Amino acid sequence: MSVAYVISQRVKRLKKGQPFVGTKFASVGSRSAVNKALSKLVLAGLLKRVARGVYMRPKLNSYIGPVRPSPLTVMKVITTANGETIQVHGAEAVRRLGLSTQMQVLPTYYTSGSSREIKIGIALVRLKHVSKDRLQHAGTNLGLVLTALYYVGKRGMSKEILSKITDTLSNEEFRKLLDCKMPKWMRSCLTS
Repeated sequence: MSVAYVISQRVKRLKKGQPFVGTKFASVGSRSAVNKALSKLVLAGLLKRVARGVYMRPKLNSYIGPVRPSPLTVMKVITTANGETIQVHGAEAVRRLGLSTQMQVLPTYYTSGSSREIKIGIALVRLKHVSKDRLQHAGTNLGLVLTALYYVGKRGMSKEILSKITDTLSNEEFRKLLDCKMPKWMRSCLTS
């Protein structure tokens, strides 16, 4: 069986509208053969290229036509495939905790991978490399609080802000927060 045939049979079983990376088919054949097969499936209309190296089976909605995955979903597929950890940006963490109403113009996320911008259709998502200290408990409420504390910083910290941030944590989460690696100023704010 050819690489193109095997991939086309596997693609038919994938959920429509769910993005995936082309490396999903690395076991089927060489990289160039897989890329060639995926390109043929895109030309045939069986696949849609969402971003560089990311594809999906086209999904149609009877009211709006072609459905595209959200930029966040595509970005998560890419970073997961690369083995990266991601966390929301501090500005978004502060907004989610109710300390700001400002929305990011360009969605930005912290990553353990390299800093870069990913173009998804006409949307752009920015990934910014940060140290692993800022990615502790990524994707959890505790990680959100830690990111917000880093973002507010020593100069921006006040008792009101600190209490609003820590009020979102349970006692167990607060104990876990104190176990995290953090700067001295942050630890003293939390323990005083």
